Amino acid sequence: MSIITKVSEYIPGLLGRITELHGRYYHQHWGFDLFFESKVAAELADFLNLFDPSQDGLWIARIDEQIIGSIAISGRDADTVGARLRWLIVAEEHQNNGVGKKLMREAIDFCKQAHFRSVYLTTFGGLDAARHLYEVAGFRLMKEQRDSHWGKTVLEQTYELVLL
Repeated sequence: MSIITKVSEYIPGLLGRITELHGRYYHQHWGFDLFFESKVAAELADFLNLFDPSQDGLWIARIDEQIIGSIAISGRDADTVGARLRWLIVAEEHQNNGVGKKLMREAIDFCKQAHFRSVYLTTFGGLDAARHLYEVAGFRLMKEQRDSHWGKTVLEQTYELVLL
């Protein structure tokens, strides 16, 4: 049984583990390479270095001491473009047992408590299980465009959930 925890202090290995989960999954299923993994690591490191608990949130799912999933909310642009949901991932061997849904609920509850007007995320076409999770949570597809900033050309998608 996994436990969902809001991160409130430094956890050794957190940055590396979340990056590893992304790197392994997206390499195996989408052929993403070092470009993508280093992008995840750099952007997550920036997020953690600038972390402000009044506007940002990070949750992890653990079994024992092993991190098996994560989700984050960056609220620094919440007043202009909306809060941003990022780094949602669940280790493959723990998918389809409600971990992603629990992580999503924590993140959305945080956004509501922070009185954010909306929250958005960027992803790409083909991630059907994730898309289902977003849609069940109330996110709506707002935009699609071909983009290569992921390290490969994909059909990038922007989803938004209006809260207020």
